[in-house]
Amino acid sequence: MTSKCSKTVLAVAAAAMAAMAPAQAETVHVATSGTSLVLDATEGQPLKFVYYGDRLGAADLAAVAGEGAWTTDAYPVYGMTAHRETAMSVTHPDGNMTLDMGVTGVRESVGEDGSRTVTVAMTDKHYPFDIEVNYRTYADADVIETWAEAVNRGKGTVQLREYASAFLPIRRSDVHLTSLYGTWANEGRVEERPLQHGMTVIKNKDGARNSHTAHAEVMFSLDGPADEQHGRTIGAALCYSGNYRLRIDTGDSDIHEFYAGINEDNSTYNLKKGERFATPPLALTYSSEGKGGVSRNFHSWGRNHRLAHGTELRKILLNSWEGVYFDINEEGMAQMMADIAGMGGELFVMDDGWFGTKYPRNNDSTSLGDWTVDTRKLPSGIAGLCATAKKNGIRFGIWIEPEMVNSQSELYEAHPEYIIKPTNREPVMGRGGTQMVLDMANPKVQDLVFHVVDTLMTKYPEIDYIKWDSNAPVMNHGSQYLSADNQSHLLVDYHRGFAKTLDRIRAKYPDVTIQACASGGGRANWGVLPWFDEFWVSDNTDAVQRVYMQWGTSHFFPAVAMASHISAAPNHQTQRVIPLKFRTDVAMSGRLGMEIQPKNMTDEEKEQCRKAIAEYKTVRPVVQQGDLYRLLSPYDGKGAASLMYVAPDKSEAVFFWWRLDNDVNPQLPRVTMAGLDPEASYTVQELNRIDVKPLPVEGKSYTGRYLMSNGLEMPEQHDVEWHKKNDYSSRVLRLVKK
Repeated sequence: MTSKCSKTVLAVAAAAMAAMAPAQAETVHVATSGTSLVLDATEGQPLKFVYYGDRLGAADLAAVAGEGAWTTDAYPVYGMTAHRETAMSVTHPDGNMTLDMGVTGVRESVGEDGSRTVTVAMTDKHYPFDIEVNYRTYADADVIETWAEAVNRGKGTVQLREYASAFLPIRRSDVHLTSLYGTWANEGRVEERPLQHGMTVIKNKDGARNSHTAHAEVMFSLDGPADEQHGRTIGAALCYSGNYRLRIDTGDSDIHEFYAGINEDNSTYNLKKGERFATPPLALTYSSEGKGGVSRNFHSWGRNHRLAHGTELRKILLNSWEGVYFDINEEGMAQMMADIAGMGGELFVMDDGWFGTKYPRNNDSTSLGDWTVDTRKLPSGIAGLCATAKKNGIRFGIWIEPEMVNSQSELYEAHPEYIIKPTNREPVMGRGGTQMVLDMANPKVQDLVFHVVDTLMTKYPEIDYIKWDSNAPVMNHGSQYLSADNQSHLLVDYHRGFAKTLDRIRAKYPDVTIQACASGGGRANWGVLPWFDEFWVSDNTDAVQRVYMQWGTSHFFPAVAMASHISAAPNHQTQRVIPLKFRTDVAMSGRLGMEIQPKNMTDEEKEQCRKAIAEYKTVRPVVQQGDLYRLLSPYDGKGAASLMYVAPDKSEAVFFWWRLDNDVNPQLPRVTMAGLDPEASYTVQELNRIDVKPLPVEGKSYTGRYLMSNGLEMPEQHDVEWHKKNDYSSRVLRLVKK
């Protein structure tokens, strides 16, 4: 898997850099600007974990490395101590199920992009089998990526039964775990709980997508219940697009044992002679500024090193899905393009329903795999739509679902061998009763998926944006491509093939914007984002639920990656009637877009959106590239939620506030701000104002110290004409340093 990298701050003890070192304690110090990871890499002994936390100075490093107190294996293996959880377990060709590893050397490498990696090599004391544990760092990010590689130097095949990316021991105290859970249309929900005795497992077995029901990212609050601004906190994010398993074992020792990696269930891997198996990276970060500090570390690292085009601003778009669903036609697309252009938008995306010749795509039961334009719907084809977009001064984007096929399709009729299906079984169908998953382990399928994108981009180079969907899990295990003895490789090789295909696409088309959509938020993970610019948070566009989902998602992902759209009222998923002001204020806290039929909007509503889009453009750099501070959680049950973004130089900020209930006299808390320059003065401007009179704070200036100590009073309701009153209120304030 590829990723963007840059320079690093990495300190490694000089003696440990030799390929072979004397049999004495050798300290490896992996450091970022604010954190340290200390290891004991003594030759002939297992690699030992010593310390992870705030950056250590030379004196403390020497003291910690030499105290010889609390250490444990940095990458535990199964066999010689078989009573504990392990990161790797194997079966050797002779049936031996044990590993006994000793350090053989430490080396450092510098990537083409300036990143630095320290690798600790370990070899089994009897078998020709190696494990290399890697640590990669960056000069401008307080994140360490760690992963393991297994190498078979023997003549026979070694079975990998467990192959975790990393292990991290966490000293027991009052440790609380923060994780995300959910389901379709209700993704990214936050759950926080103390770690207690026993095993905590967070896993995914979807096969193709991995973040609907749970996420492969967690936080550990070391000083009691999680806090946004204070307390020692560790964050961990597995950078993988497939099935994963996070384990936290709390037994009778002094540590919580945290393991993260691919879910090996039904995925035993046969490592052939001379083969190397690399696990996906686990990104680790640490902050003494609570969950907020961990989030900001992940956001900065992600924008600069992991997310495609992460430092570039995203366009404001209109997506056709909730506006017309499958009812695609040339006149309707032209109307929607003209409308979004008139409101100041920059991009129109035509969603599902545009393709299919023998089998027209009029619903979700046909045509996937047949990526030819339905000229009955679009007589002028994609070229005509691109010309219409250009005429309106906007860009054009398109929806595809290239990993999937319907049984009613020309592709399936020609190549039934391309689908995932076990021998001697009928395929299990998904969405629409006919959808199946193509086998991305098959190089011919990889070529097919590449050519879907390549054909579109070659014929229509004006395409600026691709919405890449994935609407089905792997429903039955079986590859028609893999050999009988390697059927257990399917769920791993699918994602290897997926990555190879995306590498080819990005090598040829580095500039096109690609959104990861997978029945909504099924691919909100750092494993796919090196190739994708953003993800669709959820198919649920209800603004109230989006406050909760986007709040949770923001724990690990920046706003620039989170697509958030203004949709219709009543909402198409919840039927809740939410005023346009509130819907707009929620959407503006992410990558702003629209998911609506503009011709059903009133002129007043269009004007309100035009004004909001114009004002969003003034704060877009702060929202999409600024530092996030979550201020009042919707999960606290205090009747409101609030967050803000602050420019890295603290010259500007954007404050969001949403009222979440409509009780009389709710006694809502006054929200204090964060992240500002305490000595500077900030002038207040309300965005998206609908009140007949400005807020009392409009145009006034306050010091950052005052705003962070006292906040500003937010009225419980909007001051509007009687016939416009409703039970929602929200505010967006722009703060500009004087």
